[in-house]
Amino acid sequence: MHIARSIGRRIPVISKIVRFARRLSVGVGPAFKPVVSLASWIFTSREITNFTYDLSAINQRHLAAMVAHVTGTPYADIVRYIAELEHDVQLRQHIQARVKAQGDAAADSTARYGRRIGWYAIARAVKPQVIVETGIDKGLGSCVLTAALRRNSAEGFPGHYYGTDINPRAGYLLSGDYRAHGEILYGDSITSLRQLAGPINLFINDSDHSARYEAAEYQTVAAKLSERALILGDNAHVTDELLTFAHATGREFLFFREVPERHWYPGAGIGIAFVRSPIYGPVA
Repeated sequence: MHIARSIGRRIPVISKIVRFARRLSVGVGPAFKPVVSLASWIFTSREITNFTYDLSAINQRHLAAMVAHVTGTPYADIVRYIAELEHDVQLRQHIQARVKAQGDAAADSTARYGRRIGWYAIARAVKPQVIVETGIDKGLGSCVLTAALRRNSAEGFPGHYYGTDINPRAGYLLSGDYRAHGEILYGDSITSLRQLAGPINLFINDSDHSARYEAAEYQTVAAKLSERALILGDNAHVTDELLTFAHATGREFLFFREVPERHWYPGAGIGIAFVRSPIYGPVA
């Protein structure tokens, strides 16, 4: 009788331990996966900021679907544009050569575009005459965007890229054939934006990531945007400044969240403010 009562008292404790062990096993898998990726990254990458990576296959398809919706372009065309970038051997070789020539100890020479494949697909879909990107770091996005402009120009839709950065050493990747389609304006981004004439068809905010500065950039370019301009926010996973700007200016807003492939970093994303249009083709 005594033994039975003892066992009876222990059963709830044992059940709690079993439930705890099961919950622990469920949580350890997802939590441990980034640790494995981090261990690999430590020995294979030189990056210490502005991390680069590929997106998972399903994440790419989700991005393609959103870009198709925003630009009014068939999904199949957006998928083709993304594949176009990923198979651009000349661009990959250019990036690899420039990183090695620069001797950049904090950059990987292998090109991994992440969310920038969305930037490229948008630029190919809407054929912008003027692209502005604030905050360019070494210029990976600059090369991706000017690569899109090169192809647009060959199809009869010329355009020009302006990158801004306060660091006079930024943008070393933008050279050669890619520099023929764009330029870098050095100094405070807002000062540079004030000096630009419109209309701007595609604007990408990626400079000072404080909410106040981000909002100031949107306000600075507001009057310079074309009627159907697309505004991309690289800080939209942190602030709602682009969402606020979209609502204030009668635009719609969507957000895409990155899912990096085999990388410990959880990813950033693309915020997009846009005017819905059923018309395919170049922005106006």
